[in-house]
Formats: sequence, C-alpha cells, structure tokens
Amino acid sequence: MSLSILFNAAFLTLLAVVTTARLWLGFRQIRHVRDHRDEVPPAFRNRISLSEHQKAADYTCARTKLRMAQTAVEALLLFAFTQGGWFDALNRACASLFGTGTLHALSLAGSVLLIGAAADLPLGLYGTFVVEARFGFNRVTPRLYALDLLRETLIAVLLGAPVLMAAVWMMDSLGSFWWLWAWGAWMVFNVTLLALYPTFIAPLFNRFTPLPSGDVRTRVEGLLARCGFRSNGLFVMDGSKRSSHGNAYFTGFGGSKRVVFFDTLLERLNPSETEAVLAHELGHYRRRHVMQRIGVLFVLSLLFLALLGGFKNAPWFYQGLGLPLAQPDSAVALILFMLVAPVFSFPLQPVMSHYSRKHEFEADAYAASHAHAKDLVSALVKLYQDNAATLTPDPLHSAVYDSHPPAAVRIARLESLSAA
Repeated sequence: MSLSILFNAAFLTLLAVVTTARLWLGFRQIRHVRDHRDEVPPAFRNRISLSEHQKAADYTCARTKLRMAQTAVEALLLFAFTQGGWFDALNRACASLFGTGTLHALSLAGSVLLIGAAADLPLGLYGTFVVEARFGFNRVTPRLYALDLLRETLIAVLLGAPVLMAAVWMMDSLGSFWWLWAWGAWMVFNVTLLALYPTFIAPLFNRFTPLPSGDVRTRVEGLLARCGFRSNGLFVMDGSKRSSHGNAYFTGFGGSKRVVFFDTLLERLNPSETEAVLAHELGHYRRRHVMQRIGVLFVLSLLFLALLGGFKNAPWFYQGLGLPLAQPDSAVALILFMLVAPVFSFPLQPVMSHYSRKHEFEADAYAASHAHAKDLVSALVKLYQDNAATLTPDPLHSAVYDSHPPAAVRIARLESLSAA
C-alpha cells in the first residue's frame, strides 16, 4: 500500500474522529446544561436569580448549537477541498491564469479564503443578529457589521499577502532549512504586530478615550504603582456599540502597553470591583503568562513549520489530500497544510485549555494579594450575570474547550483565598 493511500486513510479517519468528538462534546454540553437549568448551584443561590441562571443555560445551549453547525460546515468544506477535488480545481484554474509565480500563490490563497468566508457568513450573521439579539447582547447594526467585515478583509490582505509571498520565497530560495528562516521571520512579525496592534489596528474598530478622573482612575493608578506596572495609558473602549458584554484587558508589548476597560464594564462594576478585575489582568503580566504563551506559540510554530518542511517535497502529501501533482509546489504545500493543520492539532486543545485555566488561577491569586478577593468574587458574579455565562458546564466539555475555570470552582478558590 502506497504512502499516499495510508496518509489519505489517516487524514479521513482523523477528520471523522475529530468532527464526531466535537459534535459529541457539544451534545454533552447541551444535555448537561439543560439538566441543571432549573436549579441555581448552591454557591450562587444568594447571588444569581433562577431566571438569570435559566437565561444563561438557554444562551449557552444556543451558542453550542451554533458552534456544532460551524463544526459540521468546516468538516464538509475541508472534505470537499481535499476529497471532492475543489482545491485541485482551484489550483489548476489559478495556474492556468497566472502560471506558477506570486500571482498564482495569492490567487489560490484568496480563492480558498473567499470560499471559506462565504461558507462561514450565514452562520456568522445568524449568530450576531439572531442568537446574540435574542438574548439582548447584540448592538451591531447591519451597516457596522458590513464595515467591520470590510476592514477585517483589508487588514487580512495588507498583512497576509506580504507574509504569504515572503513564506513562498523562503520555501523556494533558502534550501532545505528554509523553515528555520521562516520561523524566525514569523516570530518577528508576531512580536511586531503585538506592539503595533494597540495604536494602529484596534483604533480602526473602536474608539479609545482616556479613563476620566475619579475614584476608578485613582484606584487604578494606585494599583499600577503597587504592582510596578508602567503603561502607555489608561483607556475606555466603546465596546457597547457592538455588544453589552463587558471586559477589561491590557494589550501591547514593551512601551506600547496600555490598559483598556470596556465602557460596559465600568457602567456595571463599582471602583473596588474594577480594581480587582484589573489586578487579575495585571496578574497575567506579573506571572509572565503573556511571555509564556508567546513561547508556546514559538515552539508550536517551529514544530509545524518543520513538519511542512518535510511534507513540501513528499508526493504522498499532495496525493493523499486529493492533488495529483507531478512536481511539488511551495504555495500549494503551504496553503494545503494550513487547511488540514487544525484537524491534526485538535488533540492539543485540552492541553492548551488546561494551561490557560492554570494561568487564570494564578492571576486570581495575584489579584487576591493586591486587591480584595471578595471584590473580585463580586465582580465575577456580575460578569457571569451580564454575559449569561453558564454556572453548570459539562465537565468534559469544559476540560477540552474552556480557557477559564468553571464558575463554581473559581469562586470557591477565591473565597478560600479571602478567608485565609
């Protein structure tokens, strides 16, 4: 049996297993949340009403159904690209129009992305204008949705096209260890983007205004001083123009770091609760979680580029994914690899989720030592209410997907810190 047949069988098997597992986890989540819909967990009975708990359960089920539909669409589209011959047909059409140069690579990548975006659009519209609207979260108008889509597309083209051209050039010109050079360039690009995002990209989508004087600013500045955190400013983001969900974060790198509060968060939390939420975010910085995650990104990027380096000249890689190529092609290899990589990387999902939840616990502990744990508990309960976050997720679904600990576990940990 040839390697191409074996690889094709392995790919189809893994695609089926991953898709089935994701759908099964979705069914588990819906069943578990529905089974606990009519009773507020004991830890929250004096904090969250039954109607709020039921709204969160219904919202969680609706979003899970939407993700399950997206999972099915993604799987069918990937099957069509590889086994249905769509990718081969696109490649032949682009090659006949533009030959084998830069225009071929750009047109092929653009065609694949355009088809993927067209497949995602109906569910994206449904999620925004039906699911989010039904539960009172959506504030996006059709005009703003269209403008956001246009801006995202332009940014993707302006950033993605040079990256794709540089990658293909390295694959063609830098020998068998091209992937090391590509890895270095990719890391420089990511760090640069992280530094530029707060001041050049984020303002294209939202308005950022300085945090006004008052008790909140006084508390925030005092917290930053105690934690030794220097930022490039304290800002309020007009998140309310798209959603009623609230959040706070810090962004940027080096001298471009800035602290950002959603206006919806400031409307909901009192000054001490806002301080506690920011202390949690600063905990991520002080515990070097950002650098650790960048380090993980570096390692995974190196691994995947090294794999691509091995697959690039292997005929079985192309043939196993439905392309009867006579000669290896760098652009085709890169785009095809990016299409199938999510299937092969899915087993990393629970590992990364566990890693993220560990960071959340550490950030909570940091917040409890620089603010009051009870204030963070109070803030989190309000955020659970406002964001309709389920208090009763399925344990297995949560272990695979959730970047934050389950509400009951997290609150119990914080209350133990408060009592210590």
